[in-house]
Amino acid sequence: MSASTRVCIVDDDACVRDSIRMLLEVAEFAVRDYASAHDFLADDVFGASCVITDRLMPEMDGLALQKEVARRRHDLPVVMMSGHGRVDLAVRAMKCGAVDFIEKPFKTETLLASIRRAIAIGERIRSDIVETKSARKRIDLLTPRERHVLNEIVAGQSNKAAAQKLGISPRTVEVYRSQIMGKLGAQGLSDMVRMTLAARRIIPSSG
Repeated sequence: MSASTRVCIVDDDACVRDSIRMLLEVAEFAVRDYASAHDFLADDVFGASCVITDRLMPEMDGLALQKEVARRRHDLPVVMMSGHGRVDLAVRAMKCGAVDFIEKPFKTETLLASIRRAIAIGERIRSDIVETKSARKRIDLLTPRERHVLNEIVAGQSNKAAAQKLGISPRTVEVYRSQIMGKLGAQGLSDMVRMTLAARRIIPSSG
């Protein structure tokens, strides 16, 4: 695992923190642990790749921490732990954005699999954000008419159908299509569709 991949443990039980830290370090994760949610939030939240936190903690519990993490960094995945394996707790945690809910005591394999999955989810979210921003910059290069033509193409319209709707000739649509591909750096229809869908993806705001 990359040294830049940092897992943060948040639990008010020192024995639990030490146990999880040892397991993760043996698995070659970079680890930091915190006795409270406030301690974690006061540190470098943006340096974390994944957070594993207890559901029940004094002052700020796991759910409240999850909500605050989502407000600050929606790309930071959270794994929730609890010694009370109730279905309603698991559902609430997942609805708040936790990527997994683990019952204590848990097997080492279960914990590691959950953390690896959470890290992969975080990486995918960040990759999607980069793709979306890049696609939006390229589409911003298009003229209003080119965007209209692109929308018709992405909607699955033929050149003839797009021409009829836009009040231009099929040949003009072909010309616009060529111009659009050049500006987007697209190699074909699939590239244009992918970029357009990526640009339409909603990026949650942080902060």
